[in-house]
Amino acid sequence: MKDVYLGVDELEAKLGGLHTEFGSLKLKIKELVEENQRLRIENQQLRKIFKRENIEFAAEPAVDVSEEPADTRQQEQAETAAGSSIGEGYDNLARLYHEGFHICNVYYGHLRMEGDCLFCLSFLSKP
Repeated sequence: MKDVYLGVDELEAKLGGLHTEFGSLKLKIKELVEENQRLRIENQQLRKIFKRENIEFAAEPAVDVSEEPADTRQQEQAETAAGSSIGEGYDNLARLYHEGFHICNVYYGHLRMEGDCLFCLSFLSKP
């Protein structure tokens, strides 16, 4: 009778260990499913952005730069870069934020899942 009790006790300990292991596997599966869903959403948004960028790129007319002298091209590029580089970075960050990504130093590049981010908004409102 003692052997039966010891066998049942040992079996109960093994089942307890299996139960704990199943619980941890269940939590790991839940984390993986959540991450997979988050990555799917981010992938969809990136595909939309990529598609929109390709459409904009295809809509731009092709310019033959070989007709202009090299000095004129370099001068125009320098003027354009100097005039628009300051506002261009801000515009790019604002576009990224409106497309659903964080631009703050805390979560930069991560997908915004829960509405507006106060860190990002404070960054955008800086003069």
